[in-house]
Amino acid sequence: MKVTGSYPTIKLNSGIEMPVLGFGVYQIRDLDECEQSVIEALNAGYRLLDTAAVYGNEEAVGRAIKKSGVPRDEIFVTSKLWVQDVNYKAAKRAYRASLEKLHLDYLDLYLIHQPYNDVYGAWRALEEIYEAGEVKAIGVSNFTSARMIDLILNNKVTPAVNQIEIHPFHQQTEAIEVMKQYKVQPEGWAPFAEGKNNLFTDEKLMKIAKKYNKTVGQIVLCWNLQRGVVAIPKSVHKERIIENFDVFDFKLSKEDMQIISKMDDKGPLFVNHEDPDFVKGTIERKIHD
Repeated sequence: MKVTGSYPTIKLNSGIEMPVLGFGVYQIRDLDECEQSVIEALNAGYRLLDTAAVYGNEEAVGRAIKKSGVPRDEIFVTSKLWVQDVNYKAAKRAYRASLEKLHLDYLDLYLIHQPYNDVYGAWRALEEIYEAGEVKAIGVSNFTSARMIDLILNNKVTPAVNQIEIHPFHQQTEAIEVMKQYKVQPEGWAPFAEGKNNLFTDEKLMKIAKKYNKTVGQIVLCWNLQRGVVAIPKSVHKERIIENFDVFDFKLSKEDMQIISKMDDKGPLFVNHEDPDFVKGTIERKIHD
C-alpha cells in the first residue's frame, strides 16, 4: 500500500495506483442528487468513483467531475459493462457509450458487471481496449473464484479487480485469498450490508466503535482496509459522506479484527450468483428498466 498525501492507494496488476476507499453511486437514481453527492464526495477527499451503465447515472457522475474542479488525472473512475452488452462487438460500443455519458476520454477501470452472456468475447474486447491504452485497467465483478480462475487461465490479461459483496456478515475470506494468489485486487460492494442484520446497532460493533471514538460505519470500513479490501460506501448525506472518509487515523487491534471475523455467516445477503432464477432475471434485465 502506498500513501499519496493522506490518502492510501494500492497498486493493481496493471501497474496503476487505485485508492483504497471510494464512493459508490448504486441506487442513486435521482440525477441531481447523484451529481451533488459526487461533488460532496470529491470535496471530502474521495478520489475513487464507482458507477455502472445499469445504474443510469453516469451522466450525473460526469457532470460532478467537471464541476468539482478536481483534475481528471487525480480521479480514479470505474464503470461497468452490463449483461446485454457482454459480447465482443457490443462491449466496445458500450465502453464508448459510457465514456460519452461520463464526458471522459478514458476510464481508469472497466469491469464486466456480471459473469453472464458471452464473457469471453467481451473479455477479448476489453483486452483490446486495454492494450490500445484506452482504459488503464480491466476487471470483473461478481465472479466466483471458479469463474475468475477459468477466465484467467484462458485469456491473456488477468483481471485487475474482482468487485464482490463483502461485509461483516459475508466476509469472503476464501475468495479474497484466491484473488491474492492470482494478484487480483478484491473490492467490496455493500460494505455496510445496506444496514441489514442491524449492522449499525450491533452490540459488538458498537462496543468496538466506542473504544476508538468512531462510528460503526467507520469501524467496518477500517476492517475492510486492514484486510486489503477496497471499499466503496454510498451515501447521499453530506455528513455521512465526510464521516465515511475519516478512517485513516486509526487501526483496529488484532483482537478487534478477530471479534469481527466471528460475525461471518458465510453466505450472501443480497444475491446468489449461482441461482438459476437470479441468472434468468439478470439476463432479462435491461439498462434503465
